[in-house]
Amino acid sequence: MRTVCARAAARAALTASLLLVLASCSGGSPSGAGSAGPVSREYLPGLEAYPHVPDGVDSAPVVVMVPGGGWVSADPTGLGPLADALSGAGIVAVPVTIRAAEDGVTYPVPVEDVLCALAAGAAASAEAGVEPTALVLLGHSSGAHLSAVAALAPDTVAPTCEDPLVEADALVGLAGPYDVRAFSDGVEVLLGTTPEDDPDTWALADPLLLADRRPELPVLLVHGDADGVVPVEATRAFAAALEAGGHDTTVDVVPGADHESVYSADVAGPLVTDWVLGLTG
Repeated sequence: MRTVCARAAARAALTASLLLVLASCSGGSPSGAGSAGPVSREYLPGLEAYPHVPDGVDSAPVVVMVPGGGWVSADPTGLGPLADALSGAGIVAVPVTIRAAEDGVTYPVPVEDVLCALAAGAAASAEAGVEPTALVLLGHSSGAHLSAVAALAPDTVAPTCEDPLVEADALVGLAGPYDVRAFSDGVEVLLGTTPEDDPDTWALADPLLLADRRPELPVLLVHGDADGVVPVEATRAFAAALEAGGHDTTVDVVPGADHESVYSADVAGPLVTDWVLGLTG
């Protein structure tokens, strides 16, 4: 009994530490989405999109960028350098804020915010005179999980957005915790319930169970092999489920990248740029 309790206590301590690290993800000094960056666009009351629109283009892919934060917070400022890199390559990049547990919301609100943010990205591009050629959802960490749910199963929620609803044409996940049961304590923060109390809601928020939906959706998954927060096996398992569901799935495991550096402009920039530009030939 003492051994079992000790193991349970150790697991609880490890989970608590993991959640603290996840909740700090995607933060950093403002870049792009800060005072020197693009003008923000409020897409829902209190929620902002920060379009980085490339110069001299009349059509381009649009990448809406959803930050991590352990489902507790969602600060997009750390995604600014990557947005700058994508914009410099001719892509409309749009970091966004969404609501999270610290705002007093639970599922489905964060997923609905992601879909409204995607609609705002498409609208902002058109307002800037750039025709969207592909609409891509990109998320880091818990933002990758939410983006996966929104991209694969948009019909399972009913958002009320200020811009016309659209569906994602492609999905990019950076170091996502896609297996909700493997990260159950964190996902309880998102769902406000346990898998035993509400298995149906847990199923709707489980990308592994949604992987056979929208098989026309191509997916890029990027993970660092030095990630000590979300193991790379999380991406490999999701990739296997996506491939079994008929998705064109690309996996890039980056040597030496960890949970933070995986979304840096140096690491993710070239991989995401090449893949996104390849969507439209």
